Amino acid sequence: MSVQEDSFISHLIELRDRLLRCVIALVAVFACLMPWAGDIYDVLAHPMMQALPEGTRMIATGVVTPFFVPMKVTLMVAFVIALPFVLYQAWAFIAPGLYAHEKRLALPLVIGSTVLFVAGMAFCYFFVFGTVFKFIATFAPKSITPAPDIEQYLSFVMSMFLAFGITFEVPVFVIILTKMGVVDVAKLKEARPYVIVGAFVVAAVVTPPDVVSQLMLAIPMCLLYELGIFLARFVTKSRIEAAAE
Repeated sequence: MSVQEDSFISHLIELRDRLLRCVIALVAVFACLMPWAGDIYDVLAHPMMQALPEGTRMIATGVVTPFFVPMKVTLMVAFVIALPFVLYQAWAFIAPGLYAHEKRLALPLVIGSTVLFVAGMAFCYFFVFGTVFKFIATFAPKSITPAPDIEQYLSFVMSMFLAFGITFEVPVFVIILTKMGVVDVAKLKEARPYVIVGAFVVAAVVTPPDVVSQLMLAIPMCLLYELGIFLARFVTKSRIEAAAE
């Protein structure tokens, strides 16, 4: 066996071991949270319950839905809790192959992207859901009693979490493109009008058909783009200094 083959197999073994640790950590956190699966779903459903008429509850149309939906939510929460450990395992695997300057950028990007994604989910839960659900409830005819299905509600919540989580990653995308030399600060500023239009188009596609939710996605996207431009200046400066050295 050649040295390259031996090195490749050792990397595969290390990757397997780290993936196994991630799975074990996720399962362990999930097992600890399982007794409170119903309470965890109630927390997720709180914004919707606040918007429903008094005495109204959500419904489950499937036979096993009342069991599986809370389990899915609990698994999602377990993944978020175990995410720091998962990211550490990923970092420990790729770090030995990075140069010193790549390590200096990669670690802040990993941490920053994680924080921003969770911040996007939190913004969606604490600010967007309550506003959107109340806004939609005001247009419901009096002859209709809203009773959302818990599985459809979970699907809607997950899609909104994903949309806002990715939206909050805009500064990270801008920094990566700047670091790679694909764009510079001047081009980013020139693209500002197109980004604003694109933000509203994306918001119109991924959010419910109401103005409130579209604005609550498009406006943060534009502000985060401006934050990305601000941070890109420092990345450009460090790239120029590194090239000079």
